[in-house]
Amino acid sequence: MDMQLELLEASKSALIERVRSHPFLRRCREGRVALEELRIFLAQQGLYSGYFTRYLCAMMANLPGNDEVLALAENLFEELGLEPDTPQPHHLIYRTMLDRFGVRLEDAEALPGTRLLIGSMFRHCRDPQPSAGLGALCLGAEALVPALYADIVTGFRACGAADRDLEFFLLHIECDDGHAETIRDIMVDIACADPAQLDTMLGAGSDLVEARLKFFDSIEMAFRESRAQGEHLEAQPEAIPVTRMALS
Repeated sequence: MDMQLELLEASKSALIERVRSHPFLRRCREGRVALEELRIFLAQQGLYSGYFTRYLCAMMANLPGNDEVLALAENLFEELGLEPDTPQPHHLIYRTMLDRFGVRLEDAEALPGTRLLIGSMFRHCRDPQPSAGLGALCLGAEALVPALYADIVTGFRACGAADRDLEFFLLHIECDDGHAETIRDIMVDIACADPAQLDTMLGAGSDLVEARLKFFDSIEMAFRESRAQGEHLEAQPEAIPVTRMALS
C-alpha cells in the first residue's frame, strides 16, 4: 500500500507542476493577466465544470462496490448543496460569481480546448474500468484544483477583484484536497489488489492534464484574437461624412 500511495502522490505533484508551468497560470501568479482574459477563463471553465456532477456519476457507476460509491457520495452531496455546511449548490455559487464579472454562459461558445477537456473527462469517466475514471477525476482534476485556483485568485486580485467575488474559487481551494484524498484512497485499494491498474490511473491523469494545457492554450488564443480585433477597430479611420452638393 505504501508503494502505491507514494507513486500516486509523486505523480500528483508532477502533474500539478506541469499544469502550473503553463504561461497562462504563470502570468496569473505574476499579476500580468488581463481581466478580460480571466473573463474568458470564467466562461470556458463554467462550460467544463457545468458537467462535473455528470462526470462524477458516470465514474461512480463503474466502481467495484457500494463502499466506494458511498465514499464518493459525500463529494456529490457537496456539489449539489446537500451537505449541512454547503447549503447552496456549487453551480449556483459559480453563477453568482459569473454575474459579478458580467459573464453569461448562455453567450459563451466552447473553445476547441474546452471541447477537448470535456470529451476527455467523459471518455475516462465512462470507461468500464473504474481506474480510468478515478485517475482522471483525481490526478487530472480534483488534485489540481487547490494550486490551479490559487493561481487564478492571485490573477483576479491583481486585477482589483475582491475576495467576496471569488467565493467559488476560495471554497474549492479549501475543500478539494479532501475530495482528492477520498478518490486517492479508493485508487490505492484498487492498485493494491491489482498493481497493473496503476498505469491506467496515471495515464488517465496525464491525459487530462494535457487536455487542460490545451484548454489554457485556447483561452490565450481567444484573448489574443479578441485584443487584435479591438485594436483593428480602433485603428480604422473615422468615416468622412458625405454632403450632398446642390445642383445648379
